[in-house]
Amino acid sequence: MVISVMLWLVLIFVALGIIIYAVAIYNGLVRLSRNIEKAWANIDVILKQRRDEIPKLVKTCEGYMQYEQDTLEKITAARTFCIQAKTVAETAQKEAQLSSLLRQLFAVAENYPSLKADQTFLQLQQRISYLENQIADRRELYNDSVNNYNIRIHQIPDMFVARLCGFSDKELFNITDTERKDVDIDFNLPK
Repeated sequence: MVISVMLWLVLIFVALGIIIYAVAIYNGLVRLSRNIEKAWANIDVILKQRRDEIPKLVKTCEGYMQYEQDTLEKITAARTFCIQAKTVAETAQKEAQLSSLLRQLFAVAENYPSLKADQTFLQLQQRISYLENQIADRRELYNDSVNNYNIRIHQIPDMFVARLCGFSDKELFNITDTERKDVDIDFNLPK
């Protein structure tokens, strides 16, 4: 009788231990998942700030860059596409295109000494460059968070809790082929 009571107590403690351990794993996965959402929201804040600066930059450049209307229109269109992006992959692709166009604009601006001397342009250029650096830093933090989460949901014993609770891989913020290319700079202005 005493042995069966002891056996039941041991089984109850083992079961409680397993439940507590599973709950701890679950809570850890939830924390990692929420950190990913927070990291993405932080990226989104910086992307929005950059998108808000672009109309000011285009407006400043329009008066000086009479031969670059195509570039300015592409930047405006790319900004619109960025706003409409829904997934991480789509956002990464559209933001990469926008970054490439902005680098191209700043390179072409070298051909316009009066634009380069304009204080508003210089401030906007510095602001956008600062935001680009912030985006890069936050992408790195986001990808670290996603990587940690993805590793955890594939490791034993976490993977059992993850599968049971429906946790799945999150998507990294990858650079696109557009970002891997050098910016094409054409210094030949029409006469």
